[in-house]
Amino acid sequence: MSNDPSTAETTPTFEQALQCLEQIVRELEEGRIGLAEAMQKYEQGVVLLRQCYSMLDSAEQRIELLTGVDADGRAITAEFEHTDSATQAAQNQPRSRRRSAKKESCPDPTPEGPQSLF
Repeated sequence: MSNDPSTAETTPTFEQALQCLEQIVRELEEGRIGLAEAMQKYEQGVVLLRQCYSMLDSAEQRIELLTGVDADGRAITAEFEHTDSATQAAQNQPRSRRRSAKKESCPDPTPEGPQSLF
């Protein structure tokens, strides 16, 4: 990793980028800035958002899951498999074995069948 100060200033940490992005969103939502400045802030926000997603993707690739401990007491790890949280939650829930009862059609209120009103 380089200790170049110019690189450190141009690439914020995830937390710094997120904080700047939140500030930009607040300024845009308030609507007190002109169109030109709003466009500039929007473009800056898009750059920051891409940086945040890039940093998150990079972090996800480095995550390993602890799957157990071997006989020597060392951790056994497996690579993190990225799945959508909603998909993962659905896969972890047991499926219902209960079947719904057959719906009966509504009985005809008159013994002779349907009649016209007039």
